[in-house]
Amino acid sequence: MKRDIHPDCHPVVFQDRSTGRAFLTRSTATSGRAIDWEDGNTYPLIAVDITADSRPFWTGDQRVIDTAGRVEKFNRRYGKRSR
Repeated sequence: MKRDIHPDCHPVVFQDRSTGRAFLTRSTATSGRAIDWEDGNTYPLIAVDITADSRPFWTGDQRVIDTAGRVEKFNRRYGKRSR
């Protein structure tokens, strides 16, 4: 592997703004904010809007769109027109 061509990858804490849950991972992202983590070290903190903790698909709060109702409404309005 070539030296000095890869970006600096370091430990970073990402925190979900809506739930407050945070997790430590490695990233090339940087931040001016910092947080004291459970292991006693200080890491850069990056606040994000959506994580798997708050995304509706993963939490089960996702709304199901009634496509059958839409099709029926379309057919009533525009379908089966005589020429």
